[in-house]
Amino acid sequence: MTKCIHTAHWILLFLVAIALLSLTFYGCGPSGTREVRLQGAGATFPNPLYQKWFSEYNKAHPDSKFDYQSIGSGGGIKQITSRTVDFGGSDAPMKDDELRAAPGEILHIPTVLGAVVVTYNLPGVSGELKLTPELAAAIFLGTVKTWNDPVIAAANPGAALPASDITVVHRSDGSGTTFVFTDYLSKVSAEWKERVGTGTAVSWPAGIGAKGNEGVTQQVKQTPNSVGYVELLYAEQNKLPAAHLKNSAGEFVRPSLDSITAAAAGAAGHMPDDLRVSITNAPGNSAYPISSFTYLLVYKEQQDAAKGTALVDFLWWATHDGQQMARDQLYAPLPREVVERTELKIEAIAHQGKPLRTGQP
Repeated sequence: MTKCIHTAHWILLFLVAIALLSLTFYGCGPSGTREVRLQGAGATFPNPLYQKWFSEYNKAHPDSKFDYQSIGSGGGIKQITSRTVDFGGSDAPMKDDELRAAPGEILHIPTVLGAVVVTYNLPGVSGELKLTPELAAAIFLGTVKTWNDPVIAAANPGAALPASDITVVHRSDGSGTTFVFTDYLSKVSAEWKERVGTGTAVSWPAGIGAKGNEGVTQQVKQTPNSVGYVELLYAEQNKLPAAHLKNSAGEFVRPSLDSITAAAAGAAGHMPDDLRVSITNAPGNSAYPISSFTYLLVYKEQQDAAKGTALVDFLWWATHDGQQMARDQLYAPLPREVVERTELKIEAIAHQGKPLRTGQP
């Protein structure tokens, strides 16, 4: 009898130890509630802003921890589809076949707008170059090979262009930035559309590859006579110039918050119900032609109630309070009409059919 009691005692201690280890694993925040850790991965395009958001949000909500890996939109789509992350990031809306391949309904939550810029390292040339759509396509097709080509000179009269060969730098990974850039080139160049097309990854006709916006920026920065495409903030932070592009109205426009906003001005009324939309080569005299929404990808039906609630609360904050931080990071805030449509998507996120949005700020 004593032996049985002794055995039961040790079994009880073992169960208590397991329970304590479980609490340690999940963690408890300062308020005594369960600490929730959310994993995300995807687009490098919005990464600087996302890191700012996660840091600021955690200060006010210490029980919610976010870890976002900047691996490119292609990686973000793959990981959210396989459920290896709690949310994905992509500048490229998922395609219909990609959505069908997912094990549940995935929602697109627009977060901000940004711009892809053509940046370059051209020693001895001051000021920003001007590029027509046809010229931008020709450079990345590799058919315009030197900086003093007559086509470049015609668009930039008076510029002291060198006779150096052009080194094209492009993304080597699956990338929403690439999707936005090639989407634009496919709209403005029939040759590009036929030879290369649009995608998060394409078969580049010319140039060398680098990983992420970070990699392309550094490759251009350290390679004289090179040209590449990156998100606006990466060029600004690294003091690289950004070309003025001729838009659909025939105006040369520099990338800026105002010109990005102008490109998005008419988007709200033409966005489909699922909010997947392209605004490259938008109409308007002041519209910058390579502008884009970027999205967080989340499952409508959340498997974990605590994680789902934390994610929904963050998404609401990001699309409301978080918008105030966008401009400082050189992203354009969402238009009010888009925010209103995004609210409906966030309110639809549920666990076991029950919406997780509580109505609290």
